[in-house]
Amino acid sequence: MTSQAQGLSKIPCLDLKGQHQQIKNEVFEVFEKVYEQTAFSGGPFVEAFEKKFAEYTGANYAVGVNNGTTALHLAMLVLGIGEGDEVIIPADTFIATAWGVSHAGATPVFVDCTADTWEIDVTKIEEKITSKTKAIAGVHLYGQPFDIDAVRAICDKHNLFLIEDAAQAQGARYKGKTVGTFGEMACFSFYPGKNLGACGEAGGITTNNEAYAKHLMSLRNHGSTVRYYHDEIGYNYRMGGLEGGSLQIKMKYLEGWNNRRREIAKRYLSEIKNPKVKMQHQPDWADSIFHLFVVTTENREEMMAFLNSKEIYPALHYPVPCHLQKAYAHLGYKTGDCPNAEYLAAHCLSLPMYAELTDEMVDRVIEAVNAY
Repeated sequence: MTSQAQGLSKIPCLDLKGQHQQIKNEVFEVFEKVYEQTAFSGGPFVEAFEKKFAEYTGANYAVGVNNGTTALHLAMLVLGIGEGDEVIIPADTFIATAWGVSHAGATPVFVDCTADTWEIDVTKIEEKITSKTKAIAGVHLYGQPFDIDAVRAICDKHNLFLIEDAAQAQGARYKGKTVGTFGEMACFSFYPGKNLGACGEAGGITTNNEAYAKHLMSLRNHGSTVRYYHDEIGYNYRMGGLEGGSLQIKMKYLEGWNNRRREIAKRYLSEIKNPKVKMQHQPDWADSIFHLFVVTTENREEMMAFLNSKEIYPALHYPVPCHLQKAYAHLGYKTGDCPNAEYLAAHCLSLPMYAELTDEMVDRVIEAVNAY
């Protein structure tokens, strides 16, 4: 491919325009219905989405909320987690996993990731368990499930709750089963950039426990089940009708979009041959949806500059691990406490990944990465 051909168009890490152009008419039609019914906060469009998403994940219940961070917060509260409690989470995750713990008044306890899958290192969990530990929140990082059975076994052994942070994993499968029902609850983000993203901010929680679902519904609605009667201190965490409506439409396309991501990832995994580039290990039991396609390289800035020169624009997910964030300085973690997570943070690079990438664009990315 000539340099002139390479310069024909820029390839960003994520571009939502193509997806939304495909479904614009359908989304605008449902927006008109929401508008006609003035069902802007909660209501029938959110309820219809909740039903569809519960069926999709195989859960008995899905509860829509206003974002993924809220989902994590409410899950902690419903499990009775609060001040003085600890929740074990991976150091390598988006910060919202930790926010859910902190917003509930509990303390996140960070565990390193493995050197190959970059998921929570199961062998490091038990040494962090104390009398204050109440739960483990595993993260399906970049759309790839963590080793659920291994973490579940530790939870069962120590009488701990298991929470799935599935914010990046709508449709991922663990040992053939869709994530979302392996723990007491699973928390999802429907931020616009996710594989299933709302036209706006949104999130959700799935569970098979009826009592949990009812409590979640009350907490998101000011601690109320009967209007103007408040049983406990609650929150205004409802999902909007426009968001619920847009998610309903996108549900129809999610499997196709995820499968296209898998096709692109398969090409990246098999055709990128550059020894300077390392990719996330894919265990046999994990069927990722490749929300992100992250690689590592020794000189990230140099590789970014090289790809930028080819009009390819990777991103960083995430340049600072959670345990070294300024917000958690008071917990006393230091460099060296989670070496694998720290290495990943310092060397990670996210290649372009979205269903609308054409074969020619994928060719360009692979050629450029191999040429680096």
